[in-house]
Amino acid sequence: MAKLYFRYGAMNSGKTAILLQVAHNYEEQGKKVLVIKPKMDTKGEDKIVSRIGLKRKVDHLIEKKENIFDYAIEHTKGIDCILVDEAQFLERKQIDQLLEIVVQLDIPVICYGLRVDFQGNGFPGATRLLEIAQSIEEMKTICKCGRKASFNARIVNHEYSFSGEQVVIDGENSVIYEPLCHYCFLKEKKKWEEKQKTL
Repeated sequence: MAKLYFRYGAMNSGKTAILLQVAHNYEEQGKKVLVIKPKMDTKGEDKIVSRIGLKRKVDHLIEKKENIFDYAIEHTKGIDCILVDEAQFLERKQIDQLLEIVVQLDIPVICYGLRVDFQGNGFPGATRLLEIAQSIEEMKTICKCGRKASFNARIVNHEYSFSGEQVVIDGENSVIYEPLCHYCFLKEKKKWEEKQKTL
């Protein structure tokens, strides 16, 4: 029986690399996968790119407001699994459509993405996945201090930042992200808040 899976983790937890490995494993067994991601994720343009250098062209870039279930009806003949990268950027309604694919078309859908943004707030797509996915797995990575990382700190021009738009793509406009544990996240946030008082 097909399921909707959500595999989440902080930055650098290997989500994309594992997605690519899963795709390879399916294809090695003679099965077909459909690899998709939100168009909003401009990193790699029409490719998914892992931090260790692996990449693959996606089969489809999901537009904002697009009905993924309608797309699947026309494009999933012979498909054994759908793999979704950067699923946190999908809308809540689109996550519901992924569940429709699982239930009505009997195709497993495995989503990979972040759980929370740089302020510790849930992304709409990730929150909906946590609510309705039939299998949820945390992919772990470590903080600079050695503890398990759960947050994604935004660094702008070499300094931590806790204000701004929810979505700014990694590597664009002098923005990078760093995985932090609860302790380091709160410590850096307090430092940032103190600095804001002096500006």
